[in-house]
Amino acid sequence: MPDFIAVWLNQNDIFTAMTLMEYWDGLVTTVHLVFLSLVIGLLVAVPLAILRTVRNPLVSGPIWVYTYLFRGTPLLIQLYIIYYGVAQIPGIQETFWWEIFKEPLYPALLAFTLNTAAYTTEIIRGAILSTPNGEIEAAKAYGMNWLLRMRRIILPSAARRAVQAYSNEVIFMLHASAIASVVTIVDLTGAARNIYSRFYAPFDAFIFVALCYMVLTFILVFAFRKLENHLLRHQRPVSS
Repeated sequence: MPDFIAVWLNQNDIFTAMTLMEYWDGLVTTVHLVFLSLVIGLLVAVPLAILRTVRNPLVSGPIWVYTYLFRGTPLLIQLYIIYYGVAQIPGIQETFWWEIFKEPLYPALLAFTLNTAAYTTEIIRGAILSTPNGEIEAAKAYGMNWLLRMRRIILPSAARRAVQAYSNEVIFMLHASAIASVVTIVDLTGAARNIYSRFYAPFDAFIFVALCYMVLTFILVFAFRKLENHLLRHQRPVSS
């Protein structure tokens, strides 16, 4: 650590090496929780979105109910129901599941995953339904079956249209992850709350953590802009 940083840390009460390590641990927890929920949620959402486009109501109906429930209720309520509700399931405390769900990280991960999967399902479904009919008819003319059309034509085309909306969902999940601290998870917001309660300095603690969220958001915006440019590179005008 440079000497001037060490001197600055020793001259203030709040931003010491110990508190900065608390923020760092909270940052790692936040990134870990958000990353896992987004990856698992995306893996769940893709097949659900495909099934959601099926005209058979016995197939698409239950998925519609799931997405409606999780998009129609606050994420905080979903977290409370899962965190406190799992313990009320008869006999669960005598099973191996209790060893998993007694830790607050896993109920929070389940709540975040189910929530983001519901939103992502509808985002991908909308992108699939907006696939131009000409692309589908051309694929049929080449003799592609439904599975091959979905894999080679529809899903890649839908990904290009869904990337902007999905980037908003990722940023929303990053910001919404701040509620994880209400179930005793020491994420970024939880670290700021602990430091605030120790030093009674709400502005210093929470403004610093707000800046951390802003930096993470700018990184996500930059990454999705690069991804969007890569997916839409075929639309660029040919330079003379």
